[in-house]
Amino acid sequence: MINPSQFFKCLSDETRLKTVLLILHEKELCVCELTEAIDESQPKVSRHLAQLKNISVLNTRRQSQWVYYRLNEELPEWAKQVLMTTLDAQKDTIKPYLHNLSAMCDRPNCCD
Repeated sequence: MINPSQFFKCLSDETRLKTVLLILHEKELCVCELTEAIDESQPKVSRHLAQLKNISVLNTRRQSQWVYYRLNEELPEWAKQVLMTTLDAQKDTIKPYLHNLSAMCDRPNCCD
């Protein structure tokens, strides 16, 4: 069970919040897609993803050499609602990151 204090503390970081919102919007993303979208280094993005995974906000799925991150389906309903409400309210804020993602060349294919 996720602790509300940990949940909100973890999401108080701008990089982690952007990451979760992008993953929520796109359903699933890998590290290379996130680094391109938010224009951060791979080590920084990976570190933040690990923190989100450690508190059970995100899960992973490995396919070939890619590790895809997605929202943990077992998140409590209150946490999912907080994230969906935040995504709905921040659609304009994440537009530039979605644009970066759509402009990415050689995006991994999740269905190889």
